[in-house]
Amino acid sequence: MTEQRVHLSKTEPAAYQALDAFSKTVGSICAANGINDRLKELVMIHCSQLNGCSYCTRIHVDRAAAAGIDADTLTQIPVWRESGVFSDRERAALELAEAFTFIAEDGISDEVYDLVGSVFTEKEYAALSWACVSINAFNRIVIAGRYPVPPRTAPAAS
Repeated sequence: MTEQRVHLSKTEPAAYQALDAFSKTVGSICAANGINDRLKELVMIHCSQLNGCSYCTRIHVDRAAAAGIDADTLTQIPVWRESGVFSDRERAALELAEAFTFIAEDGISDEVYDLVGSVFTEKEYAALSWACVSINAFNRIVIAGRYPVPPRTAPAAS
């Protein structure tokens, strides 16, 4: 993907800055409503993976590692339904992430709403929902602009 695309954050920085501020507000809402960084980052990664956004996936994998999520857990995110490494709260959050990412297909079904509502309070549900809205917006900007994700260079041997 070497084709140059309009870089929305550079072409119209005011809109991007507003989205960035929104994202920070969402982070504060998550923290205030009991959504810890581990849970939030699992949602951010899953939405980004589902959207095919390698740039945001990398960012949130780094943040997840900083939040203490181990490599085994990170590799299990795409197969969370078959994996036993996630708690009931994490499984419900991953289900909600899928519903928001593919909202045009089925909306938020009663089944998903009831499942998530049986695990989270109204405030937690709202916080996770806003997190899904936020990351899905960033995914669309990044994918449309084809933000590059170059290989990481290994640190020099000492």
